[in-house]
Amino acid sequence: MNLEKNVQLKQPKYQQIAIDLASKIVERKYSIGDKIYARSSLASQYNVSAETARRAIAVLQDLEIVEASKGSGVIIKSYEKAAQFVRQFHDVQSIHEIQNELLTSIQKQHHELINLQDKAKQLISRTEHYRSVNPFIPYQLEMTADSPCIHQTVQALNFWQNTSSTIVGIRRGNKLLLSPGPYVSFEEGDIIYFVGNDESFARVQSFLYPN
Repeated sequence: MNLEKNVQLKQPKYQQIAIDLASKIVERKYSIGDKIYARSSLASQYNVSAETARRAIAVLQDLEIVEASKGSGVIIKSYEKAAQFVRQFHDVQSIHEIQNELLTSIQKQHHELINLQDKAKQLISRTEHYRSVNPFIPYQLEMTADSPCIHQTVQALNFWQNTSSTIVGIRRGNKLLLSPGPYVSFEEGDIIYFVGNDESFARVQSFLYPN
């Protein structure tokens, strides 16, 4: 998945000057009919070339915000059109900000998804490896009063025949009975440890708790 880099919106210098002058008109720092800087003064004020200043004035003139003529300088012509220009500029800025935020969110989710996939692969790989070197990891179940097998022996229940699982230990209180024989009975509170295949836990659980 290829994503474009998030690039902040960068306005050309002449556009920045145009919007700054329009904003000053909207803020009533200039009145209709006022004369503002000549191009040379504007270039000096904003530390840009005379051509950049000329282009800024041209933008405002095209939008009928100012009127520029030789010998008369630059005259403020319309407050309303200056306000409209400023609103449109901020709308465009907002759209680009939303686009950038959306792109950043997509990039973040993309990276998180890749990281999640990597972690899942590591978990599966390590689990399979652990299972391969430890094939007898025991399952465990607790005997409660809900089981009909309480007080019955392993032999009487035909435990292996009914579950295809082998009991390797029973924890009773503080004692651990390893490899209990066929005559050991299940008591309430016992923790039974057993080994078998991937279906063993479900079979033993169904056998000990049929309801």
